[in-house]
Amino acid sequence: MLMLASKLKRDDGLKGSRAAATASDSTRKVSVRDRLLVKEVAELKANLPCTCKVHFPDPNKLHCFQLTVTPDEGYYQGGKFQFETVVPDAYSMVPPEVKCLTKIWHPNITETGEICLNNVKGRIVLHSFGIYICIRGGLLLLDSLSVQGHLFH
Repeated sequence: MLMLASKLKRDDGLKGSRAAATASDSTRKVSVRDRLLVKEVAELKANLPCTCKVHFPDPNKLHCFQLTVTPDEGYYQGGKFQFETVVPDAYSMVPPEVKCLTKIWHPNITETGEICLNNVKGRIVLHSFGIYICIRGGLLLLDSLSVQGHLFH
């Protein structure tokens, strides 16, 4: 995250200068998704509960990260669950893809790890919110069971 954030600052400092004009577009352009993610990842790290940890396999790729959740209450207390999140290029118009990597029985998680959050706690719609809200929705999955989940449609 730090490398991408410093690249954004450097690019902003070069705007309008002759050095920016001569540089290749492919090395200077930072996508809207990446600009949003720099801000949202900072918010995520500041507000993440102590039962969750975020891991970025490549700090330059904020759009691919893993979340480890160890619930301290409820049915899944004591478990350790890993989720993989991939944020598409069209974010924020297209929701992040979240997949549970840990084998788990849950009515909102398929056998292959696909997650259906649209029925959890008052119809959360992923594409309406940022990364932090999506992760909070994932945490709600482990706090409550919804019998109206994806597997029951």
